[in-house]
Amino acid sequence: MWPQRQPNGANAPFLTAQMARRCPVAADQREAPVPIRIADNLPARRTLEAEGVIVMGETEAARQDIRPLRIALLNLMPDKITTETQIARVLGATPLQVEFELLRISDHVSKNTAAGHIAEFYRPWSEVGAEKFDGLIVTGAPVETIPYEQVTYWDELARILDWSQTHVHRLLTVCWGAMAALYHFHGVDKHTLDTKASGVFPHWNRAPATPWMRGLPDQFDVPVSRWSEVRAADLPRDTGLTVLATSDEVGLCLIDDPAHRALHMFNHLEYDTMTLANEYARDEGAYVPRHYFPGDDPAARPLNTWRGNGHILFGNWINEVYQTTPFDSSAIGER
Repeated sequence: MWPQRQPNGANAPFLTAQMARRCPVAADQREAPVPIRIADNLPARRTLEAEGVIVMGETEAARQDIRPLRIALLNLMPDKITTETQIARVLGATPLQVEFELLRISDHVSKNTAAGHIAEFYRPWSEVGAEKFDGLIVTGAPVETIPYEQVTYWDELARILDWSQTHVHRLLTVCWGAMAALYHFHGVDKHTLDTKASGVFPHWNRAPATPWMRGLPDQFDVPVSRWSEVRAADLPRDTGLTVLATSDEVGLCLIDDPAHRALHMFNHLEYDTMTLANEYARDEGAYVPRHYFPGDDPAARPLNTWRGNGHILFGNWINEVYQTTPFDSSAIGER
């Protein structure tokens, strides 16, 4: 069963009476979170439960008479457990039930995540080619300085991006994944930076009335961690691309790509408080993330000034998926 959409095309998240009955909240608590459905043994489950995110296991979900949103994560990051936890956190904070599925490149072997974890929780894309998803999130990858065609899994990633146009309702790409999508769909190349863009930077909300940016302040903080960039001057005209957020210091952040039902985010609103600090330690202090450590002192614990911004952005995206995805999932991808 699919929860009834709001009348008159309203976009704000809500709980139907049926959803309220299955959640331990009163029906008028409209912003109360609804469970994210993930595998019972996924390590992210323990982390999210400790943070108060309502997590639904496969056993409980099987008893529910409701179609959750099917959201797949194509996780290209080396530390897959950290990334899957971060994405599950922001999706689980929304008032809609989400079935979270983890995908991987079919022929690529991860060197930084245990093979047992990959085998238990990830499906190769080659196994899901006939399935339909309400949403697909494509992460970044540490290959920013390599030409796209030289990335070992580029051919399969290009096929996945094409597949998303016929089997996925909404696409969300992150960091290098966003650059790769713009290159594949629009021929926009990236530029390697002389020094890494790393830190927490103020960004301008360039389109506050759009569904993606609604609720975000005129200026908001976003973590940044990348060795390359896409430049506004390179964006092709007459393609419908709309710049949604920019930074005076690090350039483009968010682009709406309606022709491909995609939102491209070059930065990291999903990051944890300590993610940039962990990267700083991993890289043995090669650079200090800007505007991140109090007083630019790496010994000081950073303050998270972007958490709410991340929840708003991902909440807006998942709500737009819900409001516009076909009732019949077999119709997903039809123009």
